[in-house]
Parts: sequence; C-alpha cells; structure tokens
Amino acid sequence: MTGTHNRSETAVDVARNYVGGWVEPNGETRGVIDPATGEEIARVHYSTTADVDETVRTAYDAFEAWRATPPAERTQHLFALKRELEERQAEIAHALSREHGKTVAEASGEIRRGIENVEVAAGMPNMLRAGSGVVEGVATGMDESAVRQPLGVFAAVVPFNFPAMIPLWFLPYAVATGNTFVLKPSEKVPLSSQLIFEAVDAAGFPEGVVTLVNGGVGTVDALLTHDDIAGVSFVGSTPVARHIYETAAAAGKRVQAQGGAKNYAVVTDSAVLAEAVPNIVGSVYGNAGQRCLANDVVVGVGDAYDELRARLLDAIDDLVVGPGVDEETDVGPLVTADAQERVLGMIDGAIDEGADLVVDGRDFEHPEYPEGNFLGPTLLEGVTIDMEIARTEIFGPVLCLASVDDLDEAIEMVNGTEYGNASSLYTERGSEARTYRYEVDAGNIGINVGVCAPMGFFHFGGRKGSFFGDLHAQGEDAVNFYTDKTIEIERWYS
Repeated sequence: MTGTHNRSETAVDVARNYVGGWVEPNGETRGVIDPATGEEIARVHYSTTADVDETVRTAYDAFEAWRATPPAERTQHLFALKRELEERQAEIAHALSREHGKTVAEASGEIRRGIENVEVAAGMPNMLRAGSGVVEGVATGMDESAVRQPLGVFAAVVPFNFPAMIPLWFLPYAVATGNTFVLKPSEKVPLSSQLIFEAVDAAGFPEGVVTLVNGGVGTVDALLTHDDIAGVSFVGSTPVARHIYETAAAAGKRVQAQGGAKNYAVVTDSAVLAEAVPNIVGSVYGNAGQRCLANDVVVGVGDAYDELRARLLDAIDDLVVGPGVDEETDVGPLVTADAQERVLGMIDGAIDEGADLVVDGRDFEHPEYPEGNFLGPTLLEGVTIDMEIARTEIFGPVLCLASVDDLDEAIEMVNGTEYGNASSLYTERGSEARTYRYEVDAGNIGINVGVCAPMGFFHFGGRKGSFFGDLHAQGEDAVNFYTDKTIEIERWYS
C-alpha cells in the first residue's frame, strides 16, 4: 500500500554553524534532499579546517569558566534545554521526517528518547558522587580522596539515522560534567540539528559551551587530530568507527566509537506470537530498517517456525509505504539513492546464494513520487549463516527468515557474526531466557523486546565489531568518559 504526501516546507533552509551564535562557514554548500520526493529542501554549509579550528578554540576558551561553574548551576541550563526541546518537538519531528524519511511518529519518539538523556544528565550533581569519596586515616594523620574533574573539549560525530536522539546521548553529559562540547552532525540530515541548537541558544548556555560545526570527512578528520580536543564520541558503520577509534586514540584522545550491527531475533514455540510478531515487524521495518537495533534476521526454533512465518506474512501485507510526513505511512524511504541501491544489491546477492524471495519489495514505486528512494517491505526465506546477508548489516526494510531445530543452534547463529550489538529472544520460558542472556555475545539483549534500546540511566551496550573503546554512551559510563578521577592525599603537621 502507498500513502499520499502532503508537502510542506521545512523550518530551516540553510544549515549553518553555531559558535556563540549562528555563523556561516567558509566551505562549499551542498543540497539536502528529501528522500521521498528527490527534491532539494535546503542547503548545508561545509566547514573548512579554519572553521573547525575557530569552533574548537571557542569551546576551549569557554572551558575554564564553565568548569568553575557549580554543577547545580550548570544543570539549570539542561532544565531549560528540556523545556525548549519539548516546545519544539513537533517542529523538529517534521523537519527530521522530511530530511531523513522516517515517519513523524518515529521522529517524535526519537526526540523523546533524546530528551530523556537531558533529564538524566540534569541529575549530574548527584551522579558525580559515584566513584568519588574519602578514606579518612588511610595512614597515620593522612586522608585520601578521589575527585571527578572534567577534561576540556569533547566532540561528537553522529550519524544520519537518529539525528535528534544520538547528539543527546553525548551533549547533556559532556556539559553537565563541566566540559565544553562540539557537535558534528551528518551532512545528509543537518536540519534537525539546526532546530536543536535553536533550543540550545534559547536555553542560555554561555558562549562556547555548546557548539555546532557542519561538514564532511575533512571536518571529521580535523576534529580527530585537533590538539585542543580531549575526546571524541562516534556512532556509525564499523569501518568508520574503527578509523575514528584508531585515529583519535593515536592522537591521545579518549574515544567511544559505536559501530555497525547484525542483530538476530529468536522465536521459540512458547512465544506469544500475537505480541511477538508486531514487535518483530516494528523492529525490522521501523525507520525503514535504518537503525542499529533492527533485528533483520528472525530465527524460528522447531515447531514455532510455520505459524511465525504465516503471521509475519500477514503483518507485512498491512504495511503502508510512503513519505514519512504522511500519517498512514509505516515504512518511509531510504535516506539516499545510494543506500537504496546498496540494499537492492544485498537482496539480489542473497537470492544468488540460495535464499527464497517470498515478499519482493524491489519494484515498489510511489505513484506520486517516482524519484523517491522507496523500497517495499521484503522477506527472504531459507537464510543460513554462510550467506552474506546473514552476516552483514542490511540497513533497509528486509527481513531474513531462518529455521533451526533447537535453541543451541539458534544461539550459534546469533554469535556467528563479527558484531555484538543486540539480540532478542521471544519466549515464555525463564530457563530459555536465562540461557540466552548467558550465552549470547551482545551488549544489548531483549527478552520479548524487539528494539532493546536502553533507557538513559543505563549505558548503550555493544561488543566485538559493534564497539571500539571502553566506556559507552549514556548513564554512568558517560560520567566516567567525560571525567577523570584525581586522587588527593593530604597530611597536616600542625
């Protein structure tokens, strides 16, 4: 099915940098394309190396005064930011839908999860106590303590698929702990960041505490090696995450780099399919499959397979494909034509390797917008672990269906890729759930949960090729990443 696009303008037509106010960088400008229509909806200014240097130095100059600001005063700006984001939520969601393609409902939910991290970081005065403390009388007449201290300027390089949520994995924690912050959004989807920084501006942060720099690969490389950057956060593909980690670490930076994923959902014969199937379909086809928590391989165990397959086919048949701004749309377009071609190539490759194409979305064309990057929901059956599509992240609306005899075989499939981001099990047996939690090598595990995205007060997990670094985003890990503990030992003789 298809939806009808009700076109309206975005609130932003030019994406600029924010460095103590809005400024135009000196690099080239490029178009921002609506993936549903193929139309250019805005322009984005790229930054030169000089622009990056000016941004970082502004943040560096702001650090000492911000560090000296009491934590309870710093977090007042986060309370203000929360209010400003909530007031702008609908506007940001609409712009995000137009630049990315996801539905407005998905965009609104994404923003809500980002605001959740602002709320968590607003409790930083209490969070800073964790890991600190005093031991009185550690030796005769001597006391010893550990004190958390901020480190300077931190940068975050964020992806196209969640341009409102993922910056807020980092920004609130960095500034609440006393650091200053530079955001580099994806050049594919810069408009939602513009609106978020309008909220930042209205929240009254001092000049240089929170900055925004637009650009491409050159901008990223300038941040990774800049002398005044203390640490870098990244979310994206595994090859780029590895590059970010190696380059920034070699330059002496702290690094947390979230990479790609290959997530499996396993369904046993005790699962409540009436609940599991809608959950799985939302995981696979929501956001057009463009998220690192999509369970794009679904494994039916034993007798569960036949009914699981039948229910999945029924659910897929009801999905509506169309522009994300249409209320009835379930599956929006892919972000670019190149992304569309990549996913089409993976489908063709799976067929060549022996998978059966049960639901074919390759020829979908929207009747009003033939230039849109649409791909209909697709289902491949008979997928095995030796196939490329079972080991490589798809990032598109494609479900791979596999059948195994028992849970042990399913877990072997789950662990058979280079990734360790997430995995889900659908069961009503506690023993199966415990076995799965214990044996699956993934950083985020869901039991009857298809998108196991941690709440803001827990860190976002990831292992193997899905994460490079030691400390993850969100929660206590974020506090540890953005601070170092200084040991202070005191003795007095008078």
